[in-house]
Amino acid sequence: QSTWGRTKELARVLMLRFAGQSVRVGARFFATQNEMHATTILSVRKGNQVVLIGDGQVSQGDNVMKSNAKKIRRLGPKNQVMVGFAGSTADAMTFYERLEEKLEKHPDQLLRSCVELARDWRGDKVLRKLNAVMIVADAQTSLMLTGNGDVIEPETQACGGSVLAIGSGGLIAQAAARALVDIDTLEAEEIAKRAMKIAGDMCVFTNHNVTIEKIDIVPPQQ
Repeated sequence: QSTWGRTKELARVLMLRFAGQSVRVGARFFATQNEMHATTILSVRKGNQVVLIGDGQVSQGDNVMKSNAKKIRRLGPKNQVMVGFAGSTADAMTFYERLEEKLEKHPDQLLRSCVELARDWRGDKVLRKLNAVMIVADAQTSLMLTGNGDVIEPETQACGGSVLAIGSGGLIAQAAARALVDIDTLEAEEIAKRAMKIAGDMCVFTNHNVTIEKIDIVPPQQ
């Protein structure tokens, strides 16, 4: 084979390799562009109040698809459980229904209901493919549920309060809330609003159009 022939063959191989790399890079680019980003959900428990707050933005790639989505719901026969989700809406709705079934089976036992849901989530072949992370809270307990089968209870701060957060701006909101929760003059709702404002200012996938749910905890009578 002549030198010219070998050169053409080498050029052809290099072109094929470059084309393959371009396809792979392009696929990763478009996958990133089509990825759904949502959202920031924050739970703050302090004193006689527990608050769940979430923003309304749903983004796809660089585009804002919706600015007023509602990602916080009430569950239970008396609407005594607050739930917020980050991830696929359809998947989250599936988990809402499953959690409601567990709460009907175990009334006023949120921890037990969440542990059983996480067990099903992890063990069921269909549920295992669903993509969502959730925060659930009632008057006694705040928990985070993940698709890995985790049921996580937040660390209690020095003031007796606690903070949980999930989603794109979750770490920002959690850091801000933890810095504010020890301030004696701030209640849980004000802490949640301030922390979410900071998350909305800093995270491009979080806006300032928030939904708030809260439970006022009645202290036990002596």
